Amino acid sequence: MNKNITVVLLLALAAGCSSKPQYGAYAPPMDSTRKVSEQDCSRSIDTDGGNLMCREVTERERRARIAEEERQARARREAEERAARERLERERAEQLALEEAARQQRAAEEEAARKQRAAEEERLAAERLRLEAEAARKAQEERERQERAEAEARARQRAEQEAREAAERECRRLEQERLDGRALLVNFVDNYGKLEENKGIARQITAFLNKARKVKPCPPA
Repeated sequence: MNKNITVVLLLALAAGCSSKPQYGAYAPPMDSTRKVSEQDCSRSIDTDGGNLMCREVTERERRARIAEEERQARARREAEERAARERLERERAEQLALEEAARQQRAAEEEAARKQRAAEEERLAAERLRLEAEAARKAQEERERQERAEAEARARQRAEQEAREAAERECRRLEQERLDGRALLVNFVDNYGKLEENKGIARQITAFLNKARKVKPCPPA
């Protein structure tokens, strides 16, 4: 197939580029069922399939084709530049979105850390208040205990003092009764001991009164 295309190409070039056909040369007719690839004879031939038709291109057509190629090239450059700008804008938008997401993440983390610190400070404050209340309660209980102990000590001291005073009063009372009894005995001996019937008892009373007494002194109150 390639060999046939090459032969057809050579024959078409020879027929189209020559104003007069060579003596004895014969170009077979083109196959009507195949497509025709019309190309400029002054440019390289593109053998992409189909029957080749080589023709002369006018200067006007050449300038128009060059202008069209330049327009297409310019359009391609503009499209590439536009695509590059759009890509840069898209990348910039993605970068901004990432930075915004990172900022929001940092803000959320900072807010969470702030709430955690606030909760911890609140917990510590509550714990401090609890400890202070516990300390105040214990101090109050200790004061009350000391007050009770002091009151009980004062009550014991007062009871002991009252007991000592009562013992002293009892001792003084007994001592006074003994003195009163001795005074009565002395008065009996002095007033009635001279009587005959009282002399015996008077002698016994006098012996009793003259006997040394071992009286325990009353304790001080």
